[in-house]
Amino acid sequence: MTGLYRFIEAEKTTFGVALLCRLLKVARSSLYAWAEGEAARRRRQEADDALAHQITVLHVASQHTYGAPRIHAQLVRLGHQVNRKRVERIMRERGITGVTRRRRRSLTRPAKRAVPAPDLIGRDFTAAAPGLRLVGDITFIPTGQGWLYLATWMDLATREVVGYAMADHHRASLVVDALTMAVGRGGLEPGCIAHSDRGSEYTSEELRSHMRRLGLRQSMGRTGSCYDNAAAESFFAVLKAEIGIRVWPDRTTARAAIFTYIETFYNRRRQRKHPLWGYLTPREIRQLHQQSHSLAA
Repeated sequence: MTGLYRFIEAEKTTFGVALLCRLLKVARSSLYAWAEGEAARRRRQEADDALAHQITVLHVASQHTYGAPRIHAQLVRLGHQVNRKRVERIMRERGITGVTRRRRRSLTRPAKRAVPAPDLIGRDFTAAAPGLRLVGDITFIPTGQGWLYLATWMDLATREVVGYAMADHHRASLVVDALTMAVGRGGLEPGCIAHSDRGSEYTSEELRSHMRRLGLRQSMGRTGSCYDNAAAESFFAVLKAEIGIRVWPDRTTARAAIFTYIETFYNRRRQRKHPLWGYLTPREIRQLHQQSHSLAA
């Protein structure tokens, strides 16, 4: 019937609706109902196309990483009143997808005869305010020149990467360099907990001495339990999924890409769902904590 309705709509100025309906044995009431519905469908399609354009812009700005939840949150922040299921449908119809995380190999190698620090986190990856709890880990990035190792320290209150270092080795000095950056820019409080796994880099005397000088408390999860340091490992899964390239041509190119990802995208633009404040970037969460502290003071 839809074909007949469209034929009548196209030819009505030449032959008239009454004649065409009589010849084709179509009820005029049905034709008018279809025409009204067709106009509504066209308006909905135009609205979907406009929303799809907005979604595409946001998806590109996220480096093609955001899925429907973050796209929806970003649209709401921009003032659009749109249902999340509609966003999911439009993204599905147009093949717009976020990234999925790959499992990563672990670098954790426990040091022989090392005495581990106690677990002061207990899988509670939250913090009441910035500068109270950090989690750290090391990963490797494949390049044409060999591995590039990345050590990071993340603030659990904001999920901001406050300290990081890269090198062609994963000795204890790499972790120390990352922690030095975290101290300089993270506003760490006295007695801040620095949690990690039991890898040899973290059980080294070099790192322990550095932590004592800084007034930090060292914490470690159990050997072989990725869940005891899940927050730190989760960041590396996000980075490797969203940065896109599996093997970089050289270490310099990989360094530049990781620096750009952390500094310009992850800390300042990538949204995550905060339990109280909704979808915000790590930097925005830090600013809200600071504002709350100022008001309380």
